[in-house]
Amino acid sequence: QVQLTESGGGSVQAGGSLRLSCVASGDTDNYYMGWFRQPPGKEREGVAVSHYYSGISSYADSVKGRFTISRDNAKDTLYLQMDSLNPEDTAMYYCAAQSSSRPFGGYLLKDPGSFPYWGQGTQVTVSS
Repeated sequence: QVQLTESGGGSVQAGGSLRLSCVASGDTDNYYMGWFRQPPGKEREGVAVSHYYSGISSYADSVKGRFTISRDNAKDTLYLQMDSLNPEDTAMYYCAAQSSSRPFGGYLLKDPGSFPYWGQGTQVTVSS
């Protein structure tokens, strides 16, 4: 069983930065872990996904060059560094995990239903 706990959300002005953290309990060494977000009134969308052990990653076009997914295996923690934030990044951000039974690829970002493990979410609000 995998449990995920996010933290690090908050309110920032446009152009600012935040770093989200997701602490994972359970054996996630061979898991894909990702960040998803759900803006108000919209569907959940993939932001970034990474193979937890190897670090290979994929990003949504909307965040490429601004967001960076990384992990600290020693701390069992996944991060999302978010720079150059804009109001369109306002959303509830979720950490998610799934076993790496399928090939890695950007298609994982479009398939949140395939992730069985989710955190409770952390709110990010960006003001103009």
